[in-house]
Amino acid sequence: MATTARTTKPGTKSATTIDQTEIDRFTAMAADWWNPTGKFRPLHKFNPVRLEYIKRQVCANFGRDVNEPDVLNGLRFLDIGCGGGLLSEPMARLGAEVVGADASATNVEIASIHAKQSGLEIDYRAVTAEEMADAGETFDVVLNMEVVEHVADVDLFIGKCASMVRPGGLIFIATINRTPKAWALAIFAAENVLRWLPRGTHEYERLVRPHELEAPLAAAGLQVIDCTGVFYNPLADRWNLSRDMDVNYMMLARRP
Repeated sequence: MATTARTTKPGTKSATTIDQTEIDRFTAMAADWWNPTGKFRPLHKFNPVRLEYIKRQVCANFGRDVNEPDVLNGLRFLDIGCGGGLLSEPMARLGAEVVGADASATNVEIASIHAKQSGLEIDYRAVTAEEMADAGETFDVVLNMEVVEHVADVDLFIGKCASMVRPGGLIFIATINRTPKAWALAIFAAENVLRWLPRGTHEYERLVRPHELEAPLAAAGLQVIDCTGVFYNPLADRWNLSRDMDVNYMMLARRP
């Protein structure tokens, strides 16, 4: 949900992954990133389940003990479309060397200030995925969470992100499926009934189906090794992993 949905028509390609309208939308809300009851409340609620998923999958891939406090020590992470740093900071606390990248300089400034206040060293940059990839940056783990539904060219974006994954490394992608069920729950209910998100945060035609991610990942030489749905339990007021990928889902791919 950070600033980096899809505007290209089938059969066309854009020269950039950036959608300026989306950048402006999230920049306008940037001051609210670290307010757990503000405009980014859904991400704060979503964070525990995605953090646990990332931690366990990374530990399994790199042979780490999930119970170690600095379990990510020695691993270089990219949090692309980092927003205010809601994922970057937990990764840094677990010992990772983190680069947080976002196309909005305002987001990067807020994330940097919060990291300093928290005593964390995170390399935040106002930069695009293509700029980093073209500069030859590489990472053990790339986090691409709640971003692909906000980019101008999904294939280009995924390709550039995938190119930065080192051999044996991982890329995590979290997004919303393009299904009638997703429209009903993630757009109509979330934005108009529950008011979890400002209206217009997501547009149905910009949501991304799993096979639309699998193709550019395969083209970049990565193998999808896991997929999981994520659903909200209103009784427990928390998100959980699920076999149902009709709405929110996460995909994990690895470079051999």
